[in-house]
This record gives sequence, structure tokens and C-alpha cells, in this order.
Amino acid sequence: MLAAVLTAACSPNDPAQHTAADTSADAVADPLSAEAIEQIYWRSCHSCHGGGVNGAPRTGDSAAWAPRLAKGMDTLVANAINGYKAMPPRGLCFDCSEAQFAGLIRYMAAEQPKPE
Repeated sequence: MLAAVLTAACSPNDPAQHTAADTSADAVADPLSAEAIEQIYWRSCHSCHGGGVNGAPRTGDSAAWAPRLAKGMDTLVANAINGYKAMPPRGLCFDCSEAQFAGLIRYMAAEQPKPE
């Protein structure tokens, strides 16, 4: 409600008025967008894949992800949904679709930009 009031007070054509809430709304509109996948990652995957907890391949470690990717995306998505080794079924994303799991896997397997 508050967001609606604040948004109504802003000019829709003023790019300076765009906020994180705008990004969240866009992500909800397209659950497969890069922004949506990144939001899911931070909510559900980072706690293990960010630091390599219990053998989870670290996000951005392309060498660790290469042999996993060689198994094929169908296998990786099935492992994410059913659980694999220390990873519980569905990881921490109980509402993710198969397409979102595939997007998350691609996101984590990609080399991540280094902080400046």
C-alpha cells in the first residue's frame, strides 16, 4: 500500500524515481529474467553455493561446475529437485520451477564478476 502511494507521487517518466521495488516487480512479471534468477539465488542458493558448504560447487567456480555441466542440464535439474548428496530436495527453493532451477544452475556455473 505504501509503495503504491509513493509510486503515485512520482512521475512515471522520471528514471531517477526507479527503485529496487521496480526491479522486484519486473522480476515477478518474468520469473526467468536475470534479475529474478539472481534474487532467487541470494534467497535460496547462496548460503551453500556462495561458500562451498558441504561440498557444494561454489558460484562462479567454472572448474568445479564443468564436470557437473557435462552430465547435462536435465540431470542437474533432477538432482536439484530430488536432492543430491548433502543438498536437500529442492535446495531451499520450494517454489522454483524446472526452468528456474536451470537458470539458477547456469547462473552459479558462470564466472561471476569480481568486486572492484
